[in-house]
This record gives sequence, structure tokens and C-alpha cells, in this order.
Amino acid sequence: MHWPAEAIWEAVAPALPGFTVEIVPEIGSTNTELMQRARAGRAEPVLLVAERQTAGRGRLGRGWDSGPSAAGPAAAAPATGAAELPALTFSLGLPLAPRDWSGLSLAVGVAVAEALDPGGTRIGLKWPNDLWVDGRKLAGILVETAGFAGPAGAASSQATAQAPRYAVVGIGINLAPRPAEGLSTPPAALRELWPEATAGAALGRIAPGLVATLQAFEREGFAPLQARFARRDVLRGRPLRLSDGSTGLGRGVDAGGALQLQTDAGLTIITSAEVSVRPAG
Repeated sequence: MHWPAEAIWEAVAPALPGFTVEIVPEIGSTNTELMQRARAGRAEPVLLVAERQTAGRGRLGRGWDSGPSAAGPAAAAPATGAAELPALTFSLGLPLAPRDWSGLSLAVGVAVAEALDPGGTRIGLKWPNDLWVDGRKLAGILVETAGFAGPAGAASSQATAQAPRYAVVGIGINLAPRPAEGLSTPPAALRELWPEATAGAALGRIAPGLVATLQAFEREGFAPLQARFARRDVLRGRPLRLSDGSTGLGRGVDAGGALQLQTDAGLTIITSAEVSVRPAG
């Protein structure tokens, strides 16, 4: 398994002093590991990549198992026939101090989608943190933040203070087809778009642009990315159903990254990532 760690470091380190790349064969959760480090006072920027996660986490407490069982033996290898991983799982941790944290997961989605599908013809974005291909989930994003140490460093995905916090951006991408059993949304695979895709090659495409996008978000917020998200928004113009049973028509996202839902009662603004949204038809 080849990881372009040195090339990624060379591309990122000049803009992010102290940056390191760590590759581990197995870990419970890359997000959990970096959150624990931050609470212990370790706030250095790092890209932590796991060849296998045994306790990966998604939004709303859902699990993410990236082990070999995630795909069948035949599906787990690219067209070259080389042994490969069925999924790419990693977390990027770095200190951030934006004026407003709203829309951070959407900014991450834009960065990843543009890295893997620069033409914008296949990968769509589903508010607030999924990448879709033809109505199926290709990748998920989990953003968490922590203070650097002590009791005040409790995790929060809704941080609003401008004081620096440690942001942990976790990303899981299906490289090979995987079973749909037990999943709320059928899975897609990157090799449907890019047959020769490997975990290392995908990471090499994503990492530099992701860091640049996060740094731009820190300076300018989500508003400059709103139009780029809109071009890939799979919910815009579609009838939607929320987890609380309410329905409406998707009207895209606003400059702060909130979902706009047109209902019989008027325009409703959805800001909570705890709300699950699905196309109603």
C-alpha cells in the first residue's frame, strides 16, 4: 500500500507550519484519537490516516467500519489488480478561529467533491455532510471541535466564539462497492467514477485543497463557497422530508450554510445538523 505522505507534507507544510502526516494500520477512530489529543493539550496540525478503523463514527452516532469486510474480495481491488483498501478514512486536525463556524462541513464537502470530480458532473453534495453519486452515498464528513485542554475543552460542533479551537475533520470515502444492508442510503463507490482509484491517490488529490479551503474558511467564512456548493446541491428544488416529519421543497443553502426549506407556512431555515433530511420522492 503506497501513501504519498511526503508529497502531501511538501504541499501543505509551507502554509501550515508544524504539519505532519501519520499513517496507522489500525485504530478505533481517527476523529476520537485527535479529539483526545486536543483535550490533552496537543494542538498541532496533523493528517491522521487509518488503513482500518474499527470504531469509526459518523453523524448522529452512526458507525463506520472501514475494515476489509466492508467490500467483497473482488471489489476491494482497483482495475490494476493490486491489493487495495475498500475505503479511505482519515481525519485532519488543526487549530481554527473563524468568526463564524456555520457551514464548515459544507466547505469541507465542496473541497472533497472538487478534488475528486473537478468537472462537477458526477459528485453531488447533500446537506449537511454527505457526498452523493446518482442518489447514493459516496462519502461522509464528521466535523468536531475541542478546546485545547482541561474541562473547558468539551467537544462542540456548534462553537461560536472566535477564540481558537482545535477542529477535527473526519472523512470516510467508499472506494469499492460495499453491501447496502443496514444502511439508510445505498452506497456508491469512487471506482465507479475513477476505476484506478487507490486510497493513496485519492488522499493525494484531497489533502492539499482541503487544507487550503479550511484556511480560506477561517478568513472568510462559508459565503464565498455558497455558489460552489449550489452547483452540486442534490437537495435543491426537490421535495424533502425531515426526521421530525415535516416536509417542503429544498431551496438551497444560505450564505451561512443553513438549509432553506419552503413549506406551506413559508420559508423555514434549518441550522441543526441533528436534523436528518431525505428526498421525499
